Order: sequence, then structure tokens, then C-alpha cells
Amino acid sequence: MNSPQPNRANDPSDGKPQTAPAFSLPRDVTPAERRTLIAGGLGWLLDAMDVMLFSLIVGYLLREFSMDTRTAGFLNSLTLIASAIGGFLFGFLADRIGRVRALMLSILVYSLSSAACAFAHTIPQLAFFRFILGLGMGGEWTTAAALIAETWRAEHRGKALGLMQSAYAIGEAVAALVVAMVLPHYGWRAVFLVGVLPALAVFWIQAKVPEPELWKQRARLGSRPQLTSLLRGETLRNGMIATTMNAFAMFGYWGLFIWIPGYLSLPVEQGGRGLSLTKTTTFFLVLCAGKWLGYALFGFFADAYGRKRPYFAYLVIAAMLVPIYGLVHTPFWLLVLGPLVGFFGIGFFSGFAAIASEIFPGEIRATAMGLSYNVGRGLSAVAPFAVGALAIHYGIGPAFMMQAAAYLVAALLSLLLPETRGQQLT
Repeated sequence: MNSPQPNRANDPSDGKPQTAPAFSLPRDVTPAERRTLIAGGLGWLLDAMDVMLFSLIVGYLLREFSMDTRTAGFLNSLTLIASAIGGFLFGFLADRIGRVRALMLSILVYSLSSAACAFAHTIPQLAFFRFILGLGMGGEWTTAAALIAETWRAEHRGKALGLMQSAYAIGEAVAALVVAMVLPHYGWRAVFLVGVLPALAVFWIQAKVPEPELWKQRARLGSRPQLTSLLRGETLRNGMIATTMNAFAMFGYWGLFIWIPGYLSLPVEQGGRGLSLTKTTTFFLVLCAGKWLGYALFGFFADAYGRKRPYFAYLVIAAMLVPIYGLVHTPFWLLVLGPLVGFFGIGFFSGFAAIASEIFPGEIRATAMGLSYNVGRGLSAVAPFAVGALAIHYGIGPAFMMQAAAYLVAALLSLLLPETRGQQLT
């Protein structure tokens, strides 16, 4: 692997690995650091909102299009497959034309395609728009994570990426609020129309967010991404492990969290728990609060104790909690366990951004991150379909046992990756 060299322009440590005291807050945050974090977090928040709108109204779509849970799961899987393609394409664009411009383009793609779902009248039309949404969805994470990783100092990189990742939970909560306010009065098509609003963020990003100095330095030197670098030495080894690990982790995540709204709201005879729209929204918001804490605190753990140990711990605890959550029936326990499942079952994703940004060389960083993250997501795309198919026979809750097993495998694979805390990027 091409080991990153010290970046003395951004770091005063003269090349020494930097660590931060446990849970210390960043000091003297630069305008570039602040704006890139806002841009990446806002894009990821709005991405989550657009993606989650589908899951929150899936019951209405089942009736509107006369489809079963297997078909609904397939539509979600199609979006995830597209995200793998989008992650690679936008990652390559980010290495070629810059992180900021690629980020803006990805936001435009997912917001416009989300709004287009409002005009779908057949399942193939809906599938097409969800596929295009997936392209932008995959590209947003790739470009935002590379942008933040290359702008923030090493000792606070984990926190910054954790805060960016935590915006996803806020986006899901925003989606729940949008559905609660819009759906009863204007119907499901109006819910999708709200999905166009993220496009407005592009204007602020274009005006205020700078490209990382690292990327500009490479551009001045004429450095271009060489895809063959992905197939060499430790880059290949670490990339294969990270991608496989991410595939299992995302199989656990997507199969679980795509179906939790349906698990809470669908009638018992359809494999759900039969909660009302008000209770489902409330329970989901509480779960999102747990997600946010899991994301944000992971960044502090990662900067204080390393990337691997918190990542492993989160996944193992999630593997133990998920089967319990899938088998309880009373609203009380669904409410109590929800935020814990959210904390551990999704918070670990903050670690992947830090790990992936630090194991790949700079000239192919966004391409490699996009490929690793989104190929993993693409391979995990079968999860929503698998849960939906099993739910027909056993119910949604028991189908979550697959997710617990996937979390455990991902935890074990994480132990094979190098520890990269404090590493300087080039």
C-alpha cells in the first residue's frame, strides 16, 4: 500500500501520528473544516430523508401498486445495487474534477429522482426512479467522506466523519416528520415531491465550500487516478477485506432498518406489530435519536481508542440485540430496545469512513472509498428482498435473525484490518 506521508501544510506535528485526548472537542476549527462538515453532513442528511421516505410509506405503496413485501424489498434492493454503481462513478469523478463538484452533482441526482417517484403509475416506472436515486445516493457518501477526510486534521478526523455520518439519523427523523405532516393531508405522491428540496443545498455548496488543499495539490501536479493501483499489494488486500466486511455489515443494516418502519406499522397478519401511524412515527423518532448518538459518539471513541476496537464492539453488541428486538411484541419493549438497536446497529458506520479514507492512497482515495463502500452496499442489496421474502412465511421480526448473523461476521472481519488512527493523508 502507498503509505500516506505527512501533510505539513495542514498539520504542525512534523509527521508524527496525531491522537486526541479521550473525547476532546476540536479547537480552532478552520472555516474550510466547518464548511466541508456542514456540506457533507447536510448532503447526507437530505440523502437519508429521500431514501427513507419510501420505507415510511411502503404500506401505502403496497396497496397503490398491488404488490407484496417481496416486490417492495426488491425495489429497495434495486436502489442499493444502483448505489454501488453510483459510488464508483462519483468517486472517479471526485478524483478527476474535485470533491465539491461531484458532491453537488450527486445531490441533484438523488433529489430530482426522488421527486420523480411522485409521478410513477406503474411498478417499472417506480423501479426506474428508485434506481436513479440510488446512483446519487451512492455518490453522495463517497464524495462527502473524501471531502471531509482530506480537509480535517488527523486527530479530529474520526469525530468529523462521525458527525457527518450522524446526520443520516437526523435525515431519517426529518423523513418521519415529513410523512406525519404531509401524508394524512396530501397523500403519498406529495411526500415524494418534498424530496426535491435537497437540490437547493447545491447553491450554498457551490458558493461557500472549498476544495481540499490536498486535492488541489494533486491536481496541480497532474496526478490522475490510476485504477490499476487498486489491484496492488496491501491496497488490494485491505480493499478486499474492507469491502467484504462492509457487505456483511450493510446486509445487517439494510435488511433491518429498511424494514423497521414496516415491522412496526404493518398488521400482525402481514408480519408486523400493528402500531398506529402516530406510534410508529414516535417509536421511529426515538430510534433515530439512538442512531444519532451511536454515530456521533463513535467518532470520539475512534479518535481516542482507535478505529478497530469500537467498530468490533458495536457490531458484536448489535448481533446480540437484534434477535431480541425481532421477537418482542409489546410496544413497551419495542420502544425501549429501539434506540439501543439504533445506537449499535448503525453507529459503527462512522468507523468505515475513517478506516476507508486512511487505508487508500490519495490519488485514488475517492474512487477506492466509493468502490469499497458501495460494492459492499451493492452486495448487501439482497437483504431487503430476503427479509421481505422470509416475512411472507415467518413474519418480519424472525427474519431479522439473518441480520444478527451478518453483524457478527462483519465484526470478525474488522479484526483483519490495520489500525490507522492518527495517520496523515496525502
